[in-house]
Amino acid sequence: MAKTRSQYVCQSCGAEFPQWYGKCAACGVYGSLEEQIAAPVASSSARPGRGVKSRSTGAPQAATALNFSQISGAEQGRFPSGYQELDRVLGGGIVPGALILIGGDPGIGKSTLLLQVAGQLAQRLPRILYVSAEESGQQIKLRAGRLGIPQGESDPCLFIQPETNLEDILRELEALQPQVAVIDSIQNIYYPALSSAAGSVAQVRECTSLLMQLAKRQQTSLFIVGHVTKEGSLAGPKVLEHLVDTVLYFQGDRYAAHRLLRSVKNRFGATQEIGIFEMVEAGLREVTNPSQLFLGNREDPAPGAAFTVACEGARPLVVELQALVSPTNYPSPRRSTAGVDYNRLLQILAVLEKRVGIPLSKLDAYVSAAGGLEVEEPAVDLGVAIAVVASFRDRVVDPGTVLLGEIGLGGQIRPVSQLELRLKEAAKLGFRQALIPKGQAVSAAPGLKLIPVGKVYEAIGAALPAGEEGR
Repeated sequence: MAKTRSQYVCQSCGAEFPQWYGKCAACGVYGSLEEQIAAPVASSSARPGRGVKSRSTGAPQAATALNFSQISGAEQGRFPSGYQELDRVLGGGIVPGALILIGGDPGIGKSTLLLQVAGQLAQRLPRILYVSAEESGQQIKLRAGRLGIPQGESDPCLFIQPETNLEDILRELEALQPQVAVIDSIQNIYYPALSSAAGSVAQVRECTSLLMQLAKRQQTSLFIVGHVTKEGSLAGPKVLEHLVDTVLYFQGDRYAAHRLLRSVKNRFGATQEIGIFEMVEAGLREVTNPSQLFLGNREDPAPGAAFTVACEGARPLVVELQALVSPTNYPSPRRSTAGVDYNRLLQILAVLEKRVGIPLSKLDAYVSAAGGLEVEEPAVDLGVAIAVVASFRDRVVDPGTVLLGEIGLGGQIRPVSQLELRLKEAAKLGFRQALIPKGQAVSAAPGLKLIPVGKVYEAIGAALPAGEEGR
């Protein structure tokens, strides 16, 4: 009989070690190693493939492998979720048998979103199962009433199962065979065959693996809610993200109304797509025109405000960038960002001082993106630079101008991706002119006057003409 042995598993990344360490050597987290009993290793004689000889005397033949001609090339079928923003992030709808992992901060609205989706699907599909490992059935019913989800006997398609035992959940999934099921949340589900506590690496890995096998076998689309760590990443081992087909992050400030649903992994569609929702009294509501949400007030422009167009996947968003430059009373000036990459701000400030001659090394600089949106792509560099210079000179940028371009270390304006898509979004919202990189071809930009610029100082002269004093 094989002896049992203990091993130490990191609860953050899932790495295994033969002895305890204060710090995980794989992910660098302190105090994350926990002792677990490892399964006995089978002897070499019992391992598959040992001692088996081929009886074939001819050419080798594949036992289960297929070539491309034997595999169906039909497109994956999809069905709508009832929310266009969610369908956009998923790549066009829900794929039967797909595993979709949704993570987000506590209280951000993950359970609200999935309960609303379940309510919408129950109006079109015969069986929808919502498994809650965190709330009782009465709590879910009260929340469903606040969200306006039908609860009468005439709509018996939505089933609620408050349960934490994985074996009971699997039995219910096999008996009901729903088209869509929601597991809220995977960290609270436990498998009785394992001795570790719920939420541990072994439990999360095994529970997700068993749910995946059942979902693929009976073509049940499975939404799994996952907790996140204080750093904002999904809690549990990285294998959790590898097992599922799609990983979504539900982001936003709990004190702000809007929420962003972002795709970071999608086997059935593009990544980095976003869907935008707004938290209202009756739950989450889709935002059909997100640019208006992040555009800010163009009727009363202030010094230090500039407009740019950021792209999230294939979606262009017009964003107002705000900058404030002020004298400092300390030896080291302060730099602060909100929604803008901090390191890119430092690079832009250095370029403005070296190539343009603006003495920013002795001034505090604050830059933020209106509405709480995070814009970290290089295409917004020109907007950040013009906003900083406008605040330094106390000038107002024309609110009908949009700024697009990446700034190089030599002060040159470099081309950006998806330029025509950005210009079309700006024209749709009433912008009159756009500063774009010189030399980048544009086939058509109806309603927009294009001003090509090759250097930062050229862009400053075009965006901040003399005589436009601040208010």
